[in-house]
Formats: sequence, structure tokens, C-alpha cells
Amino acid sequence: MNGIDGCMTRKPWELPFLAEPEEVAGLRRVVRLHLRLWGLSDVSDAAETCVSELAANVIRHIGEGTPCTLTAEMRGTHLRIGLRDPDTRALPTLLSAGPDAEAGRGLALVDAVSERWGVILGADSKLVWCDLVTRLASPGGHVDDPRVAKGEACLTLYSGGVASVRGTGRAHAAFQQEVAIDLIADLLHWLLAHGYDPDEALDRAQTHFEAELSQVG
Repeated sequence: MNGIDGCMTRKPWELPFLAEPEEVAGLRRVVRLHLRLWGLSDVSDAAETCVSELAANVIRHIGEGTPCTLTAEMRGTHLRIGLRDPDTRALPTLLSAGPDAEAGRGLALVDAVSERWGVILGADSKLVWCDLVTRLASPGGHVDDPRVAKGEACLTLYSGGVASVRGTGRAHAAFQQEVAIDLIADLLHWLLAHGYDPDEALDRAQTHFEAELSQVG
């Protein structure tokens, strides 16, 4: 997942599936997992909403069991989620649906959580896509987060500046990870030496971390 500069290489991926109601939850889990691996958990809720609504549109307007493909790729610092199906006639239309309407709200939700969306027609298929705004500072970088910046500063100081030097490929990424693990281990030794419980500290840190992730999402 890491590029030559130690940052993320987010390669496009796709997942074939059959448009069935029971498949939607699985699609959401796959998206959540991939975005976590890409360091984009902050847009996971929006991406899962888009996947759910796009799949529901296929089920509703084309039919259950329709073979589809879920796609995800980066467009600059935007995340593009797409769903390809074989029907080139049933084009999605953004309707003005009231709060009590049972239909027409799917694309309204997609439109609300994405910066833009559209349709690409092919010879025998169409791709409905939506672009989500991320907090990436650059296409191959990490999210623009003060906590991440503080962590990077700590690693740079801890390693004598070595961890921040641009490296090459996975070896450098693995080195950075080892530096982070060594720092955590040394902090646990410090806690133990000062009479604190390292396990309790880890539990509290994990609780804080998960709480902050939920606030971002």
C-alpha cells in the first residue's frame, strides 16, 4: 500500500457481485475495509451510503440478480465510487422526493454526500459514479490531520530525523512502521518504570483512538 516516498499507493479495485438485497451489507463491509487500508476511514460512511443507494437503484429499477461490478479509485484527492451494470437504458435520474416518499430518495442521498456524480455509458454497460471529498493533502499522501502531523513529528525526533527522509518502496515503509512500534514499546517501558500499568495505558489509548475515529466518521 506504500509508494516510493513512503506514502500510500491506492490502486483501483473492483468487485463483481449480483444485485441482491442480502449482498448490500457485504458490499458496505468491503468498502469499509478497503478505505481503512487506504487511510480514508473519514469518508467511509459517505462511501457506504453511495454503495447502498447505487445497489438499491439497480435492484429496484433493473432487477434482483443483475450482475454488477463495484469499483473504487482515486481521482486526485477525491475518492470515486462506481457501480457498473449491463442496462444502458435505465439511466438514473435525480428526483425531488419528499421526506415521506418511498422512492426517489436514493440519488438524492448520493447527491447530498458526494461532491459530484454522473453516468458513463458504454457499448453494453453503464457506470454510475460519485466523487467524495477526502482530507488528503496530496493524492499519494495521508489525511491532513493534526494528530497525524504530531505523530510524524514524534517519529522524526525519535529516529533522529531518519524516519522523515524520503525512501524507496516497501523497505522504507517497513522501516517507518518499525520506528513507530519501537517508540510505542519504549513508552510502555517508561510507564512501567514510573509505576503505571502499560496494559491499562494501551486500553485507554485504544479507547481514545476509536472515539476520535468515530467522531471523524
